[in-house]
Formats: sequence, structure tokens, C-alpha cells
Amino acid sequence: MKRLLRAGPILATAALILAGVAGAAGGDTRVTVGSPPAPFSQNKQNEPAVAVNPVDTNIVAAGANEEVDMEACNNRADTTCPFTPGVGSSGVYFSNTGGSSWTQPTYSGWTARQCQGVPGIDPNNPADNCNPQVGPIGTLPRYYENGLVSDGDPAVGFGPQRGANGTFSWSNGWRLYYANLTANFSGPAFKGFEAIGVSRLDSQNYGAAQSGDNNAWQAPVIVSKQNGALFSDHEMIAVDDASSSPFFGNVYVCNAAFRSQEKGGFPEPIVVNASSDGGSTWRSSQLSASVDNRRVGGRQDCAVNTDSQGTLYVFWDGFDSKAGQPAIFEIRSFDGGKTFDRPARIVTHFDETGLRDPESGDSTFDGVAGARDGSFPTVDIANGAPTGTDASNQIVLAFSNGPTPSDTNPGPKEKVRVLYSRNQGVSWTESAAASPASDRPDFPAIAISPNGTDAYLTYMDFLQPWQSTTASPRLFQGVVRHADVDPSGAIGPWGELNRAPTGDARGSSANALTDEFLGDYDYAFATRAGAVAVWNDARNAADCPAIDAYRQSLVDGTSVPRPAPQQDCASNFGNTDIYGDFYADPTP
Repeated sequence: MKRLLRAGPILATAALILAGVAGAAGGDTRVTVGSPPAPFSQNKQNEPAVAVNPVDTNIVAAGANEEVDMEACNNRADTTCPFTPGVGSSGVYFSNTGGSSWTQPTYSGWTARQCQGVPGIDPNNPADNCNPQVGPIGTLPRYYENGLVSDGDPAVGFGPQRGANGTFSWSNGWRLYYANLTANFSGPAFKGFEAIGVSRLDSQNYGAAQSGDNNAWQAPVIVSKQNGALFSDHEMIAVDDASSSPFFGNVYVCNAAFRSQEKGGFPEPIVVNASSDGGSTWRSSQLSASVDNRRVGGRQDCAVNTDSQGTLYVFWDGFDSKAGQPAIFEIRSFDGGKTFDRPARIVTHFDETGLRDPESGDSTFDGVAGARDGSFPTVDIANGAPTGTDASNQIVLAFSNGPTPSDTNPGPKEKVRVLYSRNQGVSWTESAAASPASDRPDFPAIAISPNGTDAYLTYMDFLQPWQSTTASPRLFQGVVRHADVDPSGAIGPWGELNRAPTGDARGSSANALTDEFLGDYDYAFATRAGAVAVWNDARNAADCPAIDAYRQSLVDGTSVPRPAPQQDCASNFGNTDIYGDFYADPTP
């Protein structure tokens, strides 16, 4: 879910594949291997997350918004492609090769993947009026059985298991945590509209989880403190995974808590949820003000992480009312998330990316009816996991900074700004821009090796300026970059590890078909030997001229009928995938 950061109320808000040639030799592989090429929206994934196991870096877990179990557009009305009620969308993927190859297990749960429908509307044909049922799913298990729905926005992390004596140790085994938005299936399992749920998988059950055993996973736990009007959104997770920390084994999930969601989504504080018992029980703390009005802007897009000493850091986007500018805020805890040093400090101001879409009023990165933009902070800390012994505790922070050029007003392009701190976030130094001047980077994700010697970055690079029409191509590609970090903390220069084949963002789509959808973030995770990076990719997605014309009509205020994607578009319209790979340190 994405909202704007201006002062004032925050409101919720045929085709050939255009392909390019990768410009760097690193290469990549598809993470979402269970995704079919058609139909829409079963072929759609976005918003990837990834984590590498600190004690066995061959084991990698990823998550993504995954629609493989949704009904096809042809089911009932052919011009609607709904999120099927009750069907989950939190995909899970595993790698035993350090991120160079992937598997997607099939579990059992509430599914509509069998609901393909037929062209036209035939209320007397059972094949065109298919309802979901229990069957194979490509998403997290045990939600339906517990009256819940996994609703995407994934965040993943590995940590130690807790022994019988209550002490965390890697010798007890490892635990994978998967946080995601969670809805009620039918009855009120929790209050409000969306909660944050966490699934857990232990090392002794890993083989069973890979083979599709639902019970390899523990039942999901609701971690957010809910009320009847709350929409918990856009969470991130961190596990204190350095055994040198006095809070080793703690788990933290931050999120934005949008109150009065059905009345505009404001006010909205940033909260952090903490667990000290392996994710069984949680406590919640509000970290920011909640008010959002014309004088005090809102906040969203948090990031959370820990250093080798157990210091907890939370960052978010907000609005500095004194300066009248968007800003990145930081707050810290030195006691395992029980108390925080207040008030939150401003790390830096920034220029928002994107331009306003005249139809929706939202800010888009590539043009009218386009993909979302994002300047939110992505953060990593060299905490020396799994032991903490070689930690530099350097914090790296990256975000996309505007302004955004357009086809009618070409000008300066966006860039990835990178800041770092060597004194627990008290002061910050800005490095050279991490993206070349030719790029338009959206949704950057940064990672630093546990010993602090190497930094890695991934983002989606757009090849054209913001487009005022849907008739022009909107090519973009995944990019992975690397920089050495010297002993003083200085980062750079940056070099390229991979530049992926291009795809056309117009071939992506929201389920409502009114605009594109590429999600809100990408992800990177560094080890001492390299990094795993994942991003949203449209190389396999076909643009659909009928959809382009429909979207343009919404911008122009005309009345073009909504197309039927399975009849009016190429079969692979909407086929966005998650791509990525392991990239070895080029300067070991």
C-alpha cells in the first residue's frame, strides 16, 4: 500500500514483449518459478523480499506478492480480474544454492487457481461461475485453517531458535520468520481491516516445508496491536542475529498503523512490534506522532535493523513541518525495544520522486496510469552476524531522490542517494550517488556485508522520462551494483554487476486494470562472499494496446469500455516476475 508524504491528509489511494540485452555479465534467474506465463492475474508477482541464513548461506528464503491462486479474468465477468476473497497472496520461495536457483513449494489451502472461466458471461455454466475451494496453493500455508488470509507485503528474516532453558543459540537450530499483511477469512480473528501476521519455520522442518507439508510451518501469529478501525501496513522485519548482542534472538516488526482507514487513512503513526520469545508473544510501541493534517504531514515506509551490540534502529519517511520538506526520521532503542530515545531525529531531507497522475492524483514514476514511485529509506547494518565478532556496525541508508523528468519537461533525473553512519546514527556522511547519471532508479535496496567491507545495491531503472501518454513504451530493467567500503567507512566508487533485460511497465497491471503495478520495493541481502538481490521484472510481460487505450481514456475523461484481458490482450499480459541472483564480491 502506498500513500503520499505532502503536508495535509494522506489518502489511500498486443503485443510484443519489448526486450533488451543485459549490459553486464552477472546474469540473473527467475525466483517465482511456480508462476504460469498466463492468464492474468495468476501470472503476476511483485514486492519481493529476501534473506540469507547467517549460519548456512546456501539457504535463502524469499517472499513476494503472489497471485497464482487467484481466479482468472474470464471467471464470470471477463472485464474484471478480482482478488478472489479469502485467497492468500504471500508467496514463499527457497534456494539451497545461495540464491542462484529456486523452488516454490505447493501447499494446501483456499484457492481459485482452478477457476479459469469461459469467454462471455454465462450464469448457467458452472465453469463460468467457479468458486474457490480447498486445494493446491503457492502461498503461505495454515492461514485459511486459522480463519486468516495472507495478504502480501512480505518481509523475511532468519534467527536462532530458543532452547528449553529459554536461551537463544544457533546450536539449537535456525528459525525463518515471514511477516505479511493479514486479513480475516470470515469471522473476526482480529479487529480492524488488516493486521500484521508472522509465520515461522524451524530448521528441523525445512525439508518438509520444501516438499509442501503445511504442518512444517507453525500457525501464524498476529503481532500488531489491532483496533476496529486499524489498517496495519507496509511492515519490515529484523531479527537480532548476532550472538554478541544482549538481545540476541529478539524479533522486530515495524509498520505504519493507518487509523480510521475507511475515512481516508489518517492519522497514522509508525509502530514497532517486538518479541523476545521466538515470535510467540509481542509487545507494541508507538514511535511517532500520529496526527496528519495540513500543518503536520504524514509518515509511512519504515525500515528496522540491529547492530552487534543490540541497538535497535527504526527509520521512516515523514514530513518536517518546520522545514516544509519530506524527511527521513530515525529512532533508537538500547534495551531491546522496550524504550526509545525521543524525539526521533531527522537524518536528511529529500526531494520526492514521481509526478502527479491527473486521473488518480497519486504520484507515479513512469507516467500517467503508471507505476508507483518511492523515496522511502532502505537500511542495512554490518553487525557481524552470526557471531558479531567482525562487525563494523556501519549503517548504510539509501533512497531514490528526485526530481523526475517528463517527456514535456526533460530535466535532472532521479538518483540513488547513499548515506552512512559509523557512530550509531548520531551523524551521517553522504557518499557519491550510487546510480549513474543516465539511470532513473526506482525502489532501490541497499545491503552491506556483515564485516562492513562491501556494499550492494539493486533498483529498477527506467529508460524513458515520465510519459504524458500511455501510447509510448516505458522500458525498465533491474540493476545490481557494488562498491567497496574502506576502513573509514567511505563507500565507492560504484560498479555494475548486472543490468537485466528490459520489459515494458505498461505490460504490468493492477487487478482493476486502471493502471500499472510494479509494487513498492525491491530487496538485497549481503554476506561476506557477495549478495543476493531480487527485483520486479517485466521482461516476460506483453503490452496490451487495448489496455493502454482504456487507461488513457480514464486520464482524458472519455468513455472507452474496459477490455477483457484474456480476449483483447496477448496471453502474457500482466506477466511480471521476480528475478534475482547471487552476485559474488568482485573485489574479494
